[in-house]
Amino acid sequence: MPHDRAVGTRLPVLPFGHDRRPYPLGSGDPWHPARVTRYRERLVVPARWWLLLVGLAASVWLVYELPFGPGVSLPAAGGVFALGAVALLAYGRLAIAVGDDGVSVGRARLPLTALGSAEALTGEDARAARGPGLDRRAYVAIRGYVPGVVRIGVDDAADPTPYWLVSTRRPERLVAELEAARQTAGR
Repeated sequence: MPHDRAVGTRLPVLPFGHDRRPYPLGSGDPWHPARVTRYRERLVVPARWWLLLVGLAASVWLVYELPFGPGVSLPAAGGVFALGAVALLAYGRLAIAVGDDGVSVGRARLPLTALGSAEALTGEDARAARGPGLDRRAYVAIRGYVPGVVRIGVDDAADPTPYWLVSTRRPERLVAELEAARQTAGR
């Protein structure tokens, strides 16, 4: 009995259209990938946040150690630390990447064909862009512990998003890589 597909290639059907991706998943060749990454940054949380989490877990341990002993205090402190670690890791996993096919911030992607001008903002300009100067239609990926932001224009008439506002530790370098990617694409 001939098969239409190779064995093991059947994917489960997911609800709400989650089985379709609006972008290709790559070339399939791990040694010669189709995408060349020019810039990559992950916005991990600061080390002092981890120290605060350790202090919180130690406080929970101390509060439960004296009246209940180690049978209650160690699991309570471990649970607080585990929940806090999951929260910090999840919050600090935002990744920014610029490749020869576009820019991606987290799970959002902007192809080079829709990439507009980019502007690095620091200090008071960054604060104003994150606050009173923010357009409610903009795509926002900001982290309060990162001082710099980059405003990336969107040149697509079908997209209602006027720009992306993205936190970055190196705003000038990100803007330079975005401009280099635009030049490579001929825009």
